[in-house]
Amino acid sequence: MDLLTSPLHDRHVALGATLAPFGGWSMPISYPGGTVAEHTAVREDVGVFDVSHLGKLALHGPGAAGYVNACLTADLGRISPGQAQYTLCCADDGGVVDDLIAYLVGPDELLLVPNAANAAEVAKLLAAAAPAGVTVTDRHTELAVLAVQGPRSRAVLDAAIDGLAELDYMAFTDAGEVRVCRTGYTGEHGYELLVPAADAGRVWDAVVAAGARPCGLGARDTLRTEMGYPLHGQDLSRDITPVQAGSGWAVGWDKPAFWGREALVAERAAGPARRLRGLLATGRGVPRPHMDVRSSGVDVGTTTSGTFSPTLRTGIALALIDTASGVELGDTVVVDVRGRELACEVVRPPFVPSHVR
Repeated sequence: MDLLTSPLHDRHVALGATLAPFGGWSMPISYPGGTVAEHTAVREDVGVFDVSHLGKLALHGPGAAGYVNACLTADLGRISPGQAQYTLCCADDGGVVDDLIAYLVGPDELLLVPNAANAAEVAKLLAAAAPAGVTVTDRHTELAVLAVQGPRSRAVLDAAIDGLAELDYMAFTDAGEVRVCRTGYTGEHGYELLVPAADAGRVWDAVVAAGARPCGLGARDTLRTEMGYPLHGQDLSRDITPVQAGSGWAVGWDKPAFWGREALVAERAAGPARRLRGLLATGRGVPRPHMDVRSSGVDVGTTTSGTFSPTLRTGIALALIDTASGVELGDTVVVDVRGRELACEVVRPPFVPSHVR
């Protein structure tokens, strides 16, 4: 199957980006200079990511927000129009179909931003159960998404976008045709821009001209792992529930209905059989996904994400640890890195301080 390309594809090619398939799209993984330099730019200055592969689903119709609130986990009643919310689309057994951002425009209008690989499935599920008058429109290729992240992100946007209002965390506003939201997946002060595809090049050029360093998905992964943010398909999945992944904060437990509620309430009450923990390497080596975790010679879990932390200059990982193992925060475990034991401390993410608020 042919890969989809971002409206910014030609710019990535011109910049010498390394491109690779991701969620059915050809996306930049890094640019000349490398992932560590891009990661550091976001932590210390400002970077811009093309994340146009993310899905975009528009819902319209009487009571659209109430309908979505009865489907997805987080409680939309806790936010107001002009705010966004991290939420989950779960299956009946509590497994996670996808994690996504919901933009609440009003009681009859929302924009959902799921992951690229799951966008069609989320759209299918919502459309199948939608009440009369509520429509689900796939705008996946109509809109580009740029993430401007880092301590200087506001200064860059002030130079690139006229008349941008101050925004609280998880609030959004429309600046002409550009929807600007104070969100991101890096742990830094940042913004995500939803831009009509035809205008994406102009906005990208303005952001880069204002000083943002182009960054690829490699740096996005190291940044989100340092924060302990889950990646669907690794740390959240059809087989990994939000209770196991420590994402229960994204569940409106008091809501009367959402997909998977019965299974998740039961699992929460009983206690999960495994929990997602952070692992901080105390020896030399880098843990990667799908590596065995052991304590006192016994297998107690497996890594779900793992990388070298450019900020800490050591290996870090997220891992599902069996609760029956007795392994606690502060304990030492070992990760089997290609036949060599790497000692790690069990910690609670984030691995580095968050600056999102």
